[in-house]
Amino acid sequence: MSASTDFSVAITGAGLSGLCLAQYLTRAGIDVHVYERDPGPFVRRQGYRIILDRYGLAALRESLPRPLYRLALATGDEPGGHLRFTDRRLRDAFTITFKDDPHETRQVDRLTLRSILQSGLDGRIHYGRAAVAVDNGGPAGLRLRFSDGSAAAATVVVGAEGVGSALRAQLMPDADPADTPMAGIYGRSPLWRDGASVIPDALRTSGVLSIADRPGSAFFFTSMRFGESPREAFSRLAPGSYAPTGDDYVMWALLLRRDELPPGVRGDLRALWHVAARMSIDFHPLVRRLVDTAELDATVLNLFATGRRPHRWAVPRATMMGDAVHVMPPFGAHGGNTALRDAALLGHRLVEARRNGTSVEEAIAGYQDEMVPYAFHAVDNAARLMHRLTGGAAAPHWVLTRVLPRLHRVTVPEA
Repeated sequence: MSASTDFSVAITGAGLSGLCLAQYLTRAGIDVHVYERDPGPFVRRQGYRIILDRYGLAALRESLPRPLYRLALATGDEPGGHLRFTDRRLRDAFTITFKDDPHETRQVDRLTLRSILQSGLDGRIHYGRAAVAVDNGGPAGLRLRFSDGSAAAATVVVGAEGVGSALRAQLMPDADPADTPMAGIYGRSPLWRDGASVIPDALRTSGVLSIADRPGSAFFFTSMRFGESPREAFSRLAPGSYAPTGDDYVMWALLLRRDELPPGVRGDLRALWHVAARMSIDFHPLVRRLVDTAELDATVLNLFATGRRPHRWAVPRATMMGDAVHVMPPFGAHGGNTALRDAALLGHRLVEARRNGTSVEEAIAGYQDEMVPYAFHAVDNAARLMHRLTGGAAAPHWVLTRVLPRLHRVTVPEA
């Protein structure tokens, strides 16, 4: 379907939600362009594996051409699995079990999913373009201005460039996110060593949150096994598209308080790794082995924040999606799914407006009215779970680390 050029959408940020919306609009024949501040598509690490829930999977199903949706399922890990909460010695406290349904849950590699979402958008993604402001006026109604002095005309502007969005202060002037006391040092380690998995079979389909004896500290890890080699699957379903290597791995994260980070450690990969190594000494030997075998260049620091509800949208034909509006701590696996849900919802509203002849302003207002309640319900849930698992309340922490683990057998021996 050829794109209609009398109605155009400019998206800032080539992350999951921005690319998902671009796919949705492109399929509907709407002229859409994505502007990304990074100089290229894979110049920095942008996360590891994510769990797609029914909202995330539904958004991909609605937005992607069928071969690309099948590619996301084919390269993902098996559906279902568990989230185990344990003490620092990996003794179970309690477990959450996910539905064993390929349309309800799927574990996918973020880089692979991003490659899938870029497929077919040739000429529509523009790198090295950092958005700074939106102006009223221009041939299409709005002008999106960039840091290099250039501008792009568009009927609609969508800010999707993450928590560091330069547009948020203008579009949502009352909704800067709030810092939390918590941070995470993320890492990645090979899953296979000498032909054997470093993750025991008992934890094969589990994510594990190991809670330290001391409140405010925990360690999370899970394995990412590709259902089909990305290179083979891309060759079969999206020939010509970039396929990541697709080596199975373990992603992990040390959760700690911000005030425990040494000064100047941000951006120093080796220093971050040393913090993770030092603070994981008292955990199970499996945890220590994961840190010891980590790929140094994959180390990432994430300072957790929570979004604030917007009460005023300053530009009626401009809106925002994903972490740019509702960043949340990574507890509950809601962040990526909520961002994808935003993209499908906004795409649907814009396409319906074009089809029915209703106003763009009405379509965007309808999206915002529906998005804010579900998104900030997820933000509140993630913040509550973070506080419950890492906060200073003595009784819940004592139950999680002392009482419940004594009621379960040892899942992973320490030998």
